Amino acid sequence: MLGEKMFTVLTRQPCEQAGLKALYRTPTIIALVVLLVSIVVLVSITVIQIHKQEVLPPGLKYGIVLDAGSSRTTVYVYQWPAEKENNTGVVSQTFKCSVKGSGISSYGNNPQDIPKAFEDCMQKVKGQVPFQLHGSTPIHLGATAGMRLLRLQNETAANEVLESIQSYFKSQPFDFRGAQIISGQEEGVYGWITANYLMGNFLEKNLWHMWVHPHGVETTGALDLGGASTQISFVAGEKVDLNTSDIMQVSLYGYVYTLYTHSFQCYGRNEAEKKFLAMLLQNSPTKNHLTNPCYPRHYSINFTMGHVFDSLCTVDQRPESYNPSDIITFEGTGDPSLCKEKVASIFDFKACHDQETCSFDGVYQPKIKGPFVAFAGFYYTASALNLSGSFSLDTFNSSTWNFCSQNWSQLPLLLPKFDEVYARSYCFSANYIYHLFVNGYKFTEETWPQIHFEKEVGNSSIAWSLGYMLSLTNQIPAESPLIRLPIEPPVFVGTLAFFTAAALLCLAFLVYLCSASRKKRHSEHAFDHAVDSD
Repeated sequence: MLGEKMFTVLTRQPCEQAGLKALYRTPTIIALVVLLVSIVVLVSITVIQIHKQEVLPPGLKYGIVLDAGSSRTTVYVYQWPAEKENNTGVVSQTFKCSVKGSGISSYGNNPQDIPKAFEDCMQKVKGQVPFQLHGSTPIHLGATAGMRLLRLQNETAANEVLESIQSYFKSQPFDFRGAQIISGQEEGVYGWITANYLMGNFLEKNLWHMWVHPHGVETTGALDLGGASTQISFVAGEKVDLNTSDIMQVSLYGYVYTLYTHSFQCYGRNEAEKKFLAMLLQNSPTKNHLTNPCYPRHYSINFTMGHVFDSLCTVDQRPESYNPSDIITFEGTGDPSLCKEKVASIFDFKACHDQETCSFDGVYQPKIKGPFVAFAGFYYTASALNLSGSFSLDTFNSSTWNFCSQNWSQLPLLLPKFDEVYARSYCFSANYIYHLFVNGYKFTEETWPQIHFEKEVGNSSIAWSLGYMLSLTNQIPAESPLIRLPIEPPVFVGTLAFFTAAALLCLAFLVYLCSASRKKRHSEHAFDHAVDSD
C-alpha cells in the first residue's frame, strides 16, 4: 500500500511540474512582451509629442499710419508678428504712398475735398493688407505742425478738417482709431524711436535667431525737419534738469530711456523761410521789389503779402499797411556770404546769454552726446548739395557755398529731380541747417561728422510714423503662438489610452500568475510533507 502511494507521487509529480511550466511559460512570455512593447510605445509617443512639436507664429498683424504733415500726407503700411517681443511689436514697413496735393491744413476752407485726395492711396492700401484682416487692421492719422498752427489760428476750421477725415475713414473697411493732432514733443519722441529701431539699437537677432537686446549699443539722437517745425531728441546725460518738460522717460522692449526732446514750432523749412522773407521785407526800403541773397541769380518770383504773412509764424512781422493781396517781387542775387549772414537773424541766439545748456530762443538743452541721424528735410537738403551719410563741416560749408553761387539756369543740371519750389530754396535751407546745428544745437567741427544724413534704413523710411506704430503696438494684445503637434490630439489620446490599458492588463496578469505560482508551490510543499509523514 505504501509502495503504491510512493509510486503514484513519484510518477505524477514530474508530470504535473512539466505541465505547469508549459502552462505558465507561454502566457508569461506573451504578457511580458506586450508590457514591454506598451511601455516603449508610451514613452516614444510622449517624447515625440513633446519634443517634436512645431511652434507656429500666429501670423501677421497690420497697422496703417497717415503722417499728415504741413506740406503733404504720406500713408504707411506696417506689419508685425502677432506674437510680440517684450510687449512691443517687431514692426516693418511694407508700403508707402504719398497723397497727391498739399497737407491737410491747406483744406481749412474746403474740408469736404479731403476724401477725394485720399482715395487713390487708400485703394492701393486695400490691396496691401489681406482682405480677411481689413476689419482688424487699425488705422491712425496723426497730424503735425501744420494742423497745430491751424488749430491755433482757426480752431473751427481745424475741427472741420478732422471731422471730414473721420467721416471718410469710418466708411473704410479698416478699424479706424481716430485722427488726432500730435504734439511736437510726441513727434520728436516717435522720430527718435524710429531712428533707433531701424538701426538695431533696441533689438538684434542672436545666433539662434532669437530677438535680444544688443549689449553695449549706444542710442542715436534724432534730428527731424518738417515744413512747419523741427525736432531734436537724444538720450540725455546724467546731469540734466529733470524738472523741465523736455525731459521724459520712454519705455521700449523692457528698457527705460531718459530722453531730451524739443520741438521748435515755426522753424520747419517752409515756415522758417516765411520768417526769413518777412525779415527781408521789414529791412527793405521798398515794399514791393526786394532782393533775396539766398535765391539764385537770375531768378525772380512774385508772392502775395498773404503768402508771407498769413501764417501765425509771421503775424508779428506784418507791416502796418498790410494788404494780403498786394504783390511782392523777390529777385535772387545768389550771394552766399550775405545769405549766411541774413539767415542767422531768424534765430534769437542772444536769449541764451551764452549758457552752455541752451540752444536758441532761450530754450533749455543739455549738451549733445553720441551719434545723430538727420532725416526728412535735412536729408533732402544735403542730397541737393550732393551729400549724404556723414561728412565734415568744412565739406558741408564748401558744398553750400558752391550751390549758392550758381545761377538759376544751372540748377536743373545740378539737381537730379528738379522742382522749382524746392530748388530756389535749397541755398536758404543749407544756411538754415548750418545756424541751427552749429549756433543752436552746438555741434562743432569735431562732433559734426557724428551727424548722419539719411532717408531710410533698409526699406523703411525714417519718419515719426514708425515710432508711432511701435508705441501703439503696446496697446495691442499679443496672440499666443499656434503649436502643430506631430500626432493629432485624438489619435495621441486614443493610442495613449490603448497602450496604457494593455500595459496595466499585462501587469495585472503577471501579478496573478506570480501569485498563482506561489500558491501552487505552497500546496505541493504541503503535500510532500504529508507523504513524508505517512
